[in-house]
Amino acid sequence: MTGADFTEDQIQRYARHIVLPQVGGSGQQRLLTASVLVVGAGGLGSPLVLYLAAAGVGRIGIVDDDAVDLSNLQRQIAHGTADLGTPKAVSAAAAARRINPTITLEPHEQRFEPANAAGLVAEYDVIADGSDNFATRFLVNDACVLAGKPLVSAALLRFEAQLATWKGYAAEHPCYRCLFPGPPPPGTVPTCAQGGVFGALAGQAGSFQAIEVIKEILGIGTSLAGWLVLIDALDGESRKVRVRPDPDCPVCGTRPTITDLSVHAAG
Repeated sequence: MTGADFTEDQIQRYARHIVLPQVGGSGQQRLLTASVLVVGAGGLGSPLVLYLAAAGVGRIGIVDDDAVDLSNLQRQIAHGTADLGTPKAVSAAAAARRINPTITLEPHEQRFEPANAAGLVAEYDVIADGSDNFATRFLVNDACVLAGKPLVSAALLRFEAQLATWKGYAAEHPCYRCLFPGPPPPGTVPTCAQGGVFGALAGQAGSFQAIEVIKEILGIGTSLAGWLVLIDALDGESRKVRVRPDPDCPVCGTRPTITDLSVHAAG
């Protein structure tokens, strides 16, 4: 891919990518033809969507059934005071469109749930999960394993964040359930509303997610598949922990017990 294949606007817009040897014109073209589904347009999804749009990911889907609330604005930077009451998927899409009007934004004003999970995941190349509850995290993981789609996932609580890329559909890589076989008992882990979350940490973790999504699209660098990154904002430290496939994993193990998404619909 050469400069002649881009419009003048694209050459200027993506110039700092195109001059990178690891990206170049061919890599930027891969970004322009790629699609990413972002689950959750909150603290993680906000910077994630904005940076994917700025990078030129050609089609971005945003799934969220919530509306913008004043308590969101401490960390959810895709939304502003004027957006209060607006569906988050719509608000985030509008913010991304302001950054890059040349790409396609697809807001899905619905909850990611068993009835629509497989259909949504099937429409995109890479899935990025920034949801704020365990039920959705496990559902996203299972849908991605069954569909053979890479999943870049992150989570926040207080001053800590975690990030990983899951490829449980590949024998050599684990999925989310290899580390966490099932949700914790109700009430044992506080929600962000109960425990709080350090606002700027959402920006760090969501941007980190965007990096990993773009790396997966381009096939550059070292994938986080098989690793869990732990970030401690108070100590200013991060570390990587190795996660290996679990042969007894209920969704990607040698004898899976979850072979479709009906388990989520059932309970």
